[in-house]
Amino acid sequence: MTDVTPACLIHEDQLDYTPVLRCVPLARRRAARLVIEWGYPHLAEDVALVVSELMTNALLHGSLRDRLIRLRVSTTPAALRVEVSDPRGERWPSPRTATGEEQFGRGLSLVEALSDDWGAGPRTGVGKTVWAQWSLALCD
Repeated sequence: MTDVTPACLIHEDQLDYTPVLRCVPLARRRAARLVIEWGYPHLAEDVALVVSELMTNALLHGSLRDRLIRLRVSTTPAALRVEVSDPRGERWPSPRTATGEEQFGRGLSLVEALSDDWGAGPRTGVGKTVWAQWSLALCD
């Protein structure tokens, strides 16, 4: 994960969510609205779905009682990036292949298919950050 220096940022938004079920649709709608407002409506649906998957993973696998999940959305001249941070640094995302009628196991495959790049890294302090990004140079 390459950190973006504040001087390179064009847009940035971050919000902490209580780890409850309703945080997923709230984060999804916020991210989509921001992406549209920032001038990238063609990416809004993909960003919304990726945020939904990353927030769901954070809620199911990364949340701890009384610890918040953070969504950060930012743009630079070259990329749009979403980051979801949670307090469980010992539990790293691991893509797997879902079989048959399994309800779970496809989220990270969707993230990989919908974004140009994705990954995870340690969060400053405690926990981890899972991110996805889209190249904006290709969208001009």
